[in-house]
Amino acid sequence: MPRDTIDRAIKKGAGLTGDDVHYELVTYEGFAPHKVPLIVECLTDNKNRTASEIRVCFRKEGQLGAIGSVAWMFDRVGVIEASNPTAGIDSEAAAIEAGAQDVEALEESEVENGHVGARFYTEPTDLDLVNKALTEGGWSVSKSELSYRAKSFVELAPDARKEVEDFLGNIDDMGDVHRVYAGIK
Repeated sequence: MPRDTIDRAIKKGAGLTGDDVHYELVTYEGFAPHKVPLIVECLTDNKNRTASEIRVCFRKEGQLGAIGSVAWMFDRVGVIEASNPTAGIDSEAAAIEAGAQDVEALEESEVENGHVGARFYTEPTDLDLVNKALTEGGWSVSKSELSYRAKSFVELAPDARKEVEDFLGNIDDMGDVHRVYAGIK
């Protein structure tokens, strides 16, 4: 590959060419090996390139679906991850007071030492309100975003799980892939 092409690509990626680059969010649905439902969100400046890369990846091991073929297996939710330094604080009570729909405790490795950590699920339209209520209640919010949450999960044997994880790793390694949601724990 000529050096000029490489330099031009680096400058374009760094935003130094002066050209306006418009990124679009493109969502793909399908199944990973062993019929694990999958939603892939991509941020791309070239939908044709991204579609081609996704098709090639799915053709090898998975099955690419049409729009709506997998989305019904997921709920669109707001997700807030937060921690609170108050020992013994009840995250369920905080969720109720803030207006969250559901809450689950975070693993100890996901929060600072001695803090109580929780993942709060909200309706997409309530994400900002719950975020503000948690902050006012003394919670330190580390993540607040819209996400997909699987309604059910596929149970897999260890060897099948490894195959699915390798497939998900290949998808995640693609340059335009922003987020991957799978119906597997």
